[in-house]
Amino acid sequence: MKSKLLIVLGGLLVLCSRPLTAQQLYELSDGWKCAPVSSVKESGAVISGTAYALNSWQTAVVPGTVLTTQLLHKQVPDPFYGMNNQLIPDIHNTGRDYYTYWFVKDVEEAYPAAGQQVWLQLRGVNYGCDVYYNSHKLNRVTHKGMFLRQEYNITQWMQKNGHNRLAVIVYPPDETGNANGGQGGDGTIAKNVSHQYVAGWDWIQPIRDRNTGIWDKVFIKKTGGVVVRHPHIITEVPGVRIPTGVQQPAIIKVSAELQNTTAATLTGTLQYVLDGHKISEQVILAPGATKQVQLPRLVLDNPRLWWPNNYGSQPLYTLPLQFVVNGKGVSDADSVSFGIREIQTSWNTTTGSKEIAVNGQKVFIKGGNWIISDAMLRFSPERYDAEVRYHRDMNLNLIRVWGGALTERPEFYNACDKYGMLVMQDFWTSGDCNGKWVDPLKKEDQWTRRKYPDDHPLFIVSAADQIKMIRNHPSLAIWCGGNEITLAEDIHHALKDSLMPMLDGTRWFVDYSNSDSMSYNRLGGNGDGPYGLQDIKTFWGTQTWPFNSEVGSVGVGDYESLQRFIPAANLKAPVYKADGSAIVDSVWDYHKYIGYDSSVEAYGKVMDAADFARKAQLVNYNQYRGLIEGFSSHQWEWYSGVIIWKTQNPWTAMRGQMYDYYLDPNACLFGLRNAGEPLHIMFNPMDSMVMLCNNTFTAQRDVMMVAKLYDKAGKETFITQVFTEAPANRARRYFGVGEALVKAAKKDGAFLSLQLLDKQQQVISDNLYWLPGADGKYTMLQQLPVASLTTQCRRVRAGEVEVTLQNAANGAVAFFNRISLLDASSKQRILPAFYSDNYVSVLPGQQKTITISYTGAISNLAVMVTGWNSKETFNTIANEK
Repeated sequence: MKSKLLIVLGGLLVLCSRPLTAQQLYELSDGWKCAPVSSVKESGAVISGTAYALNSWQTAVVPGTVLTTQLLHKQVPDPFYGMNNQLIPDIHNTGRDYYTYWFVKDVEEAYPAAGQQVWLQLRGVNYGCDVYYNSHKLNRVTHKGMFLRQEYNITQWMQKNGHNRLAVIVYPPDETGNANGGQGGDGTIAKNVSHQYVAGWDWIQPIRDRNTGIWDKVFIKKTGGVVVRHPHIITEVPGVRIPTGVQQPAIIKVSAELQNTTAATLTGTLQYVLDGHKISEQVILAPGATKQVQLPRLVLDNPRLWWPNNYGSQPLYTLPLQFVVNGKGVSDADSVSFGIREIQTSWNTTTGSKEIAVNGQKVFIKGGNWIISDAMLRFSPERYDAEVRYHRDMNLNLIRVWGGALTERPEFYNACDKYGMLVMQDFWTSGDCNGKWVDPLKKEDQWTRRKYPDDHPLFIVSAADQIKMIRNHPSLAIWCGGNEITLAEDIHHALKDSLMPMLDGTRWFVDYSNSDSMSYNRLGGNGDGPYGLQDIKTFWGTQTWPFNSEVGSVGVGDYESLQRFIPAANLKAPVYKADGSAIVDSVWDYHKYIGYDSSVEAYGKVMDAADFARKAQLVNYNQYRGLIEGFSSHQWEWYSGVIIWKTQNPWTAMRGQMYDYYLDPNACLFGLRNAGEPLHIMFNPMDSMVMLCNNTFTAQRDVMMVAKLYDKAGKETFITQVFTEAPANRARRYFGVGEALVKAAKKDGAFLSLQLLDKQQQVISDNLYWLPGADGKYTMLQQLPVASLTTQCRRVRAGEVEVTLQNAANGAVAFFNRISLLDASSKQRILPAFYSDNYVSVLPGQQKTITISYTGAISNLAVMVTGWNSKETFNTIANEK
């Protein structure tokens, strides 16, 4: 298998992993035209000639899909709003030709000088395509595969007058799948080497064109006779390190593939300079030869190490790699960004699961499952940055890219590198489509589905290509064969036994997402879940799988979020009956609402949709704070990690999200942020013990734990305060508060305030619990007096606002205040915006300061504060002078 695989991979031309300078590499993103194949009678050779008129063709979105182009021209309604998606023709009913399109781009590029080579690169087409350039077909056979990049040498076809034309006919997936309501529809979408969610899932409606189009970037690249491909940087960090201080050396290993595109033997040097060190290797390339070249290793003194979020900083290096042909200068160059770190894994015999270490230090994994940034593949560096930043702000340290979607783009990994998010990257299978379970909605039986996709060699070469594309990112920590199922046997062994050792032998490859090799599931079941509301005590007291790859809960946004995609007539709160059944509006149901059951009613009778969404945020905050606290309380005892299902939505769904599709955060995000902070004080509802969780590599000494109770009037009852220490990288129990709680909360409930102070009496961790009465209802919250809360706002600098909330003494707790940064003119929220905290409560006589960051030049700013028991305030902010 390995020898055949090497032959296949050796003949595959794919592009480099990092951009070159603007002169050497540029993107073809503007000026595209398109037309449905049904309206075009001419051949590709004719269409790609510059004389062919495109007057009747419409502007196309590239990168994009047929549907994004139709949306641009208002030929279809926004499929993310209301029930609009039902109005768009589904490819299963229309046939593939309906969404088969020509895409054409005129390219102004000077005729190449002697010895210069010009390359066309397509980073992603879904699903098949034929490519023409200046009346010449570039691919001998139709290209197929959503994840297989393409590169063509177009030098000989360039026009001497500099006017060139590229034409690409894009075919939809071979199997479009019947979107019949199943996970992945009828399952046949998985017969392709592509993403599966487009046929529908329990968190999304089907994408009608199945994302047919040139969905990723298109480049022109210029080189000399020798081309540098697939640079690979391996960093080794021996020993156990700490994030600060002088570091012992690290080892840098660099290799690359060189191709001689000429008919002459060429001699030259592959080289780079890093931190003043020049590393090089002399190379002789025979005519037409391709050679893998390993440069001498570099021992780098006092390296700046890369660490996961909350454990250290994330410095990045830039490595400029060149091939210089003797006597002819630089033939090709690539600039690779990387971080110096080493990922290790070992088996924890106590938990019965793998544990992950970085630079010799074990890291307790607090992760989130990621589907895709946008269901219609409208990607941008800015959106990637915002979404990954939100995950950083949740105090998570890992993102798992789910197998029913795609290999994420390099821009996603750039953001993860920047914010310290480790990544677990699945390949493109799921147990739902690929035959793990009996499913009456599937077209074919389990034995047949187990063999999906139809083209196994295509899957293997695509996997090799994607590994090369992203393997230099320090954030990439784990490769995963598939979601909840192993790949077909030959694909699995190709990946495990050939591709990984050959292309990326430094990372852990787990065969599937809930495998016993990741987490020994001695409790039985599938090794993940559950996926709905749970009693908070369950997270603390019921042992689940030791490295749970999927466990989650609700995630409805607030009322402003719901208004963005639900028509006014459908903004009706769910009604829960005594028997547990519910009446749910059709639009809510279409957008995959997941039940809150009686949890919202515990805060009082729901009056309308706005009231429902307001109370739902209390449930959201409690659920996700409880989840992370519960798992963290048993770290290295029961658990080595947990990954939430899920933290974001690429569509306007109403479940499993910490922020909505429009990048507006809800209370889930801040519940996670609170619970996941590096040093955290918390309350165990199982035994009423107060605990400290230290998720750093350094023990914290002489910190003070303070516990107090507050009633509805704001009266304080002191419980205790004590100096203590928090051992590094573990959770520990300290003292009980049960007797005081029973007495205070018995009737209507109470507030429990836990704070951790440093030697300067500054608050390190601040955690306020609202506890129900003996009947499980939060009667106290319904009886809170109005708090005297004042707000002060100021612009700190461009892109940053500071908000200070001050609560008067001798009054009630100012509870659960939602802070929103607004455009003062429209009174609409500015999105995205990044809050140092939100849904904050302020104790009597205390204040809290929140920092808000945003992007863009917005002159008229305002801050709105909406609290549970304080008056809504609208605060304008003075413009910059």
